[in-house]
Amino acid sequence: MADENENEASSPEEQALADEWAAALTEAGDAGQDDIDAMLAASNSAPTAPRAPMEEFGSAPKMNLPVNLDGPNLDVILDIPVSISMEVGNTEITIRNLLQLNQGSVIELDRLAGEPLDVLVNGTLIAHGEVVVVNDKFGIRLTDVISPSERIKKLR
Repeated sequence: MADENENEASSPEEQALADEWAAALTEAGDAGQDDIDAMLAASNSAPTAPRAPMEEFGSAPKMNLPVNLDGPNLDVILDIPVSISMEVGNTEITIRNLLQLNQGSVIELDRLAGEPLDVLVNGTLIAHGEVVVVNDKFGIRLTDVISPSERIKKLR
């Protein structure tokens, strides 16, 4: 009974949308399992485009051996864009305090003044650095870069 009252109270737009959905569902319901099987069989028997051979990547590097990035397979990923960011510091605050922030508010971070910033690529730490100004824009001078083997270990 409650459902009937709700349907009567709905707007004409909602009723039109419900009618469209009902029509689409009944139309989709006309196709039986035999029709679906026939369509799948037809798509499997259709000629497929020739596939390019997949490039084989080398086996994963051993944990105790240095990582070699000079392999030919690295060329495949060199043009993939990544997101690089610098983290000055972070902190945790309650939602109550977050809602009370306004212009001029100061948020205390977990880093000391003068401490190097973290350089992150897609959220993974790759280096530490200090802020510099280059042509009236901020930049970062890398002071400590994590070795490629350490970066790969962090990915696992």
